[in-house]
Amino acid sequence: MKKLVLLTALFAASAFAADPEYRLVISEHRFQPTELTVPAGQKIKLIVENRDATPEEFESHDLNREKVIAGKSSATIFIGPLKAGSYAFVGEYNEKTAKGVIIAK
Repeated sequence: MKKLVLLTALFAASAFAADPEYRLVISEHRFQPTELTVPAGQKIKLIVENRDATPEEFESHDLNREKVIAGKSSATIFIGPLKAGSYAFVGEYNEKTAKGVIIAK
């Protein structure tokens, strides 16, 4: 019984300690939203859903991240912890339209 209580407590603690989750959607070669505000000083889980039929690459020199996301699929990118500030990102295959910024506050 003690082991069961301990395991339950450990699982509950890990659930509360999970990284906060944020979402970006790629549609018609654009990111939505184009501005995403996240907490500074905390690691986050960014899920990028590509609704287009063609692949797109999430690229950010500011965040030191690159990830190709196949058409009609999603990818998870872990970011941070970030200092307060702005971090630009683009869709490398459609840089003219696929732009955005993550703002850490």
